[in-house]
Amino acid sequence: MTRTDDFPDAVIARVAGLLDEFHAGDRLTLSELSSRTGLPRSSTHRLLTQLAEHGWVSKRGKAYGLGRTPLEWGALARNHDRLHRVANPVLHDLHSATGLVVHLAVLDGSSIRYVDKVGRSDIDLPSRIGGRQPAHRTALGKALLAHSRFDTARPLSGCTPGSGAARIENLLPRTEIARIRERHIAYEREESVSGVACVAAPVGNGRTCVGALSVTGPVGSIDTVGLATPVRLAARTVWRALSQYDAQHRHGQAPQRTSA
Repeated sequence: MTRTDDFPDAVIARVAGLLDEFHAGDRLTLSELSSRTGLPRSSTHRLLTQLAEHGWVSKRGKAYGLGRTPLEWGALARNHDRLHRVANPVLHDLHSATGLVVHLAVLDGSSIRYVDKVGRSDIDLPSRIGGRQPAHRTALGKALLAHSRFDTARPLSGCTPGSGAARIENLLPRTEIARIRERHIAYEREESVSGVACVAAPVGNGRTCVGALSVTGPVGSIDTVGLATPVRLAARTVWRALSQYDAQHRHGQAPQRTSA
């Protein structure tokens, strides 16, 4: 008798096996997929139907192919890896200069998703790489919301400012949005965690926002005025490094490290 806790692993293995068959980009019929994976035709059809509902596969006529979801996740993973790669040295420099915990995050719907975290704190912070927090309750989220088009219908990692302003105003007051956009800096004081304050800046050029970085620490150790300049500078350094990284990769050159 099969143990119940083995069932998810079996399902994952079957789904992975099905998706692997599309590695060459071919469109395959139900019979071909059943034959290649060794799964019963009925099981193959059931899994394909569920995968199609979530966008992992698409059906055209009698043939199946990869859907939009794996392509979107692939692009998102490449963008996040690229951002993390160029930002990490700058985060370490900012941590060394301030002694505070430094975060890097992107917008994911109405939440932020942490891409990197450098440093430790005596205060128990809820942040972890890959974790999420409500955007409007964090300085990172405020910086991202104020500089991004906001659309809860799909996850975003940052966009150009524009048509979603009314949606943003449901989360942030219009005056706060204007202030963040003008100063390119956002603050949070005990809105997500008692005793904790943050200063954040968007990573972008005013037209494009790809993420945000912040310094976080105990309320008593956060000098919001004094930290604004180094945080803004670090964000600009990441944006320059990202632009250089993209240019070097377009020309097949090895990227160089940029310090804050």
